Amino acid sequence: MQNVKKIVLAYSGGLDTSAIIPWLKENYDCEVVAFAADVGQGDEELEGLHEKAIASGASECHIVDLKEEFVREYIYPTIKTGAVYEGEYLLGTSMARPVIAKAQVEIALKVGADALCHGCTGKGNDQVRFESTFAALAPQLTVIAPWREWDMVSREDLLAYLAERNIETTASATKIYSRDANAWHISHEGGELEDPWQEPTKQIWTMTVDPEDAPDAPERVTLSFNEGELTHVDGEALSPYQALVKLNTVAAAHGVGRIDIVENRLVGMKSRGCYEIPGGTVMLKAYKALETMVLDKAALKYREQIGLEFSHVMYDGRWFTALNDALLAGAESFAKKVTGDIVVKLYKGQATVTQRRSPNSLYSEDFATFGADDVYDQKHAEGFIRLFSLSSRISALKNQG
Repeated sequence: MQNVKKIVLAYSGGLDTSAIIPWLKENYDCEVVAFAADVGQGDEELEGLHEKAIASGASECHIVDLKEEFVREYIYPTIKTGAVYEGEYLLGTSMARPVIAKAQVEIALKVGADALCHGCTGKGNDQVRFESTFAALAPQLTVIAPWREWDMVSREDLLAYLAERNIETTASATKIYSRDANAWHISHEGGELEDPWQEPTKQIWTMTVDPEDAPDAPERVTLSFNEGELTHVDGEALSPYQALVKLNTVAAAHGVGRIDIVENRLVGMKSRGCYEIPGGTVMLKAYKALETMVLDKAALKYREQIGLEFSHVMYDGRWFTALNDALLAGAESFAKKVTGDIVVKLYKGQATVTQRRSPNSLYSEDFATFGADDVYDQKHAEGFIRLFSLSSRISALKNQG
């Protein structure tokens, strides 16, 4: 074991991190400081966390409110890129990791720690996301990952370990699912979901109403953006976090935002997960609808390329990199035009854009109309098409010859 004196642990109060505190003290003979991030996972997740950490052996427990920073500095910039990983995943866990890991580093430097610790498994993406942030912000600190060191392999092992030390835990061996929640989403893995042929049962979903049980009447919500920033919901000025909370409440009631996917993890394996992203689904759909009003064909195509690349940058934990900065700067330049209002209809699991307007709109009814107009001479299209298809014409003539 490496010689460290004080370790800051990313602590959730769950089974894994409850066992990690005594394990670190026993195996590293060091002081353990617990750090917990409030990224909007819910008050019930944070209740009693300080007392639980101390009871497990931590010398201190720091709970840091990151909700507004998370939405403002990580979610909003990601929305501007349009990033969606592998066409479906809206990056909920991925977006939260850099803000959490950054705050963990800040606590470590504040308390004079010489090591950082996380409870991520060696099979997942999060170990990469945490440790890439640690490397970028505090490469001098030692990183400890117990799941890559200890010989415990199951929940039963962890429960037995805590029981031997008379450390109480609310966890049990019957827990079926692994869940991760924050202001943007909640994810579900494990249990029946490990069989991709098994349809998710009702007990999987915890945030959204079943679309089949959603209200029979649709509800409309208006989102107002200013230079890419969501500023108002239904005319009410709200902070980034407040806006997301309101949209979560409204959209979840209509069953909006459920996805069930098999994704490629960074470490090489595929995993199946179910995600609930009600407010985020509405927010992203509205943003992209407004983009179609204000960006021309070439600009929108390039923004889409930024989104595709950025989805992998975010998913792979490369937030604190030069590539990340460049992609965000490109997206931000396009976002300067994204000002206006979007109306989204929520109904039985669907979020449908029905109205759109912007002072920067490039849409012109005078040009687009199917009726008579005085601004577009249709005869001009013939020359355009001949030039646009000239290379094909030359190739065909050459082949005929």
